Amino acid sequence: MSFFPQRIVSLQPSASVILDALGARDRLVACTKYCEEVLPGISAGRLVVADSWTSKAAEILAAKPELVIASVPYQLEAVGEILKSGTPFLGLAPRTLVDIYRDIGMIAGVVGRPERGVELIFSMQNAIDSVREKVRANASGSPQVFCEEWGKPLIVSQPWVAELVEAAGAEFVGQPGQQTTAEAVLARDPDYVIAAWCGAGDRVPLEKIVEQRGWRSMKAAREAHVFCIPDPWLNTPAPTLLQGLHAIAAILHPQLFPQPAGVRRIRQTA
Repeated sequence: MSFFPQRIVSLQPSASVILDALGARDRLVACTKYCEEVLPGISAGRLVVADSWTSKAAEILAAKPELVIASVPYQLEAVGEILKSGTPFLGLAPRTLVDIYRDIGMIAGVVGRPERGVELIFSMQNAIDSVREKVRANASGSPQVFCEEWGKPLIVSQPWVAELVEAAGAEFVGQPGQQTTAEAVLARDPDYVIAAWCGAGDRVPLEKIVEQRGWRSMKAAREAHVFCIPDPWLNTPAPTLLQGLHAIAAILHPQLFPQPAGVRRIRQTA
């Protein structure tokens, strides 16, 4: 008899990524369609259920789980559905990198892999420190970077993204996780704009948003420093964030870091 859950339902990609990195992928009996975007093939042979924004008790129960893991974003009605299922529920709500490390440690303990959790946390910290030190040793200046996780309304990226931007040697523009306006961003006149819209993959219409927001005079637009990074790289609070960090570092310091596939840049304007 195992004291660790063997049948887990993941309601957000971050939980699936962490379980996979811990070597507990085989415990997953259900996940969301968005998990497939981060871990191709993860849904094969598993039930596909609604995420923690639109969860349904009946879907969860159909998987006969021993544990449900959910994470931000939530909707009150969806949390009610998760609780209605009567299944043990681990609800995560990270904001910072420390929160994410704590979540990894918690999940690792729940599945009986505490040592692997420690290794995973240290590997993330070392990767971030490596980028920070390389930038400090080889680059100068501190460009201003505006990152957005949604376009209408305009929402600034989360605090963990601000930490990644700072690790890459730049100053983060705006209040992380808060709504702002196109006018407020223009007033700061950032050197770079990075868009990673939740659920949009790499399909943010860069030229369109610059035109519609009246940003053509912004330094980032004038110098064609407006980029789209695939959504999961910045919005999935899990080891996936390392892809986002390397993408940011490559955007800011192309002489130091190779440009990863999947990053788009606005077309050069006349």
